[in-house]
Amino acid sequence: MSKRRADYDSPWKEALECYFEQFMALCFPEAHRQIDWTRGREFLDKELQQVAPDAAHGPMRVDKLAKVWLQSGDEAWVLIHVEVQGEAEAEFEERMYLYNARLYDRYRRRVASLAVLGDERPDWRPHRFGYDLCGCRVELTFPTAKLWDFRARWAELEQCDNPFALVLMAHLKAQETRRDDQERARWKRALIRDLVDRGYDEKEVFRVLRFVDWLVRLPDDLDRSVWQEVHDYMEVKKMPYVASFERFGFERGFNDGMQQGAVKAVRDAVLETLRLRFKRAPRALTTRIRALDDPAVLKELHRQAVVTESLEEFGRALASAVPEG
Repeated sequence: MSKRRADYDSPWKEALECYFEQFMALCFPEAHRQIDWTRGREFLDKELQQVAPDAAHGPMRVDKLAKVWLQSGDEAWVLIHVEVQGEAEAEFEERMYLYNARLYDRYRRRVASLAVLGDERPDWRPHRFGYDLCGCRVELTFPTAKLWDFRARWAELEQCDNPFALVLMAHLKAQETRRDDQERARWKRALIRDLVDRGYDEKEVFRVLRFVDWLVRLPDDLDRSVWQEVHDYMEVKKMPYVASFERFGFERGFNDGMQQGAVKAVRDAVLETLRLRFKRAPRALTTRIRALDDPAVLKELHRQAVVTESLEEFGRALASAVPEG
């Protein structure tokens, strides 16, 4: 298993804490409607650990416990199990039952157990644990949100104003492209562009940006190319927070080439952008670009690689910036 594939649980844990209400609206709309969100919510991780010491310690698993108030005025505890990129687990339904029963036994509070299934097996849909014995019946039936199903709702996610939709989109594309770095880079660029085009304020953009970056991991050189291209895209569109993006990018390392004088990274970003957009970078262009060492010229060429409509148009921009001979 690659490093990029393994780290799904950490961003999910943080995303649930940051966007709990928005997450519930997308994944469990009926439960969302029953909660009085004006009264806030409180995460009870310590309480969950007391009754389920193995919670959130399994591979690719996030368990959250939140206290909320219902529209009826009653207090309720909501248990969220997130099986992120996990394999089908034979004991999952039993574990849902045990956590629910232990929480009720210890605190005498009603508990709603909700399961998010982030695996890639469309036929694995656990939702019930129970048995009958000597006339006694024990049963827990719990709602599930199968992330796989959102693939068929992609157009809906694209149009959705809920910022958590982009977290779901990033999760799905990270799964789909984990064996194809070029396709993953294309989708990462598209997701970030989608984010900056949605009209969110600066704080929201960078909060979601962090989760997208965390989920959709790339090799350093390719990642730098994506970030540089998005930076140039924002400059062209005159985004009001491009300076903040530069600071974010510098922390991420996308503009190391210009900030530290390592122009090789910038040359690679120009060529990779051409390959991503036009599927190829002709040898003549490649040779000329690799001969350049002026960071300002390379930055302008990278901007041209982002905005030009064809390789021919880019070639003219290159000739204008760096005349032959």
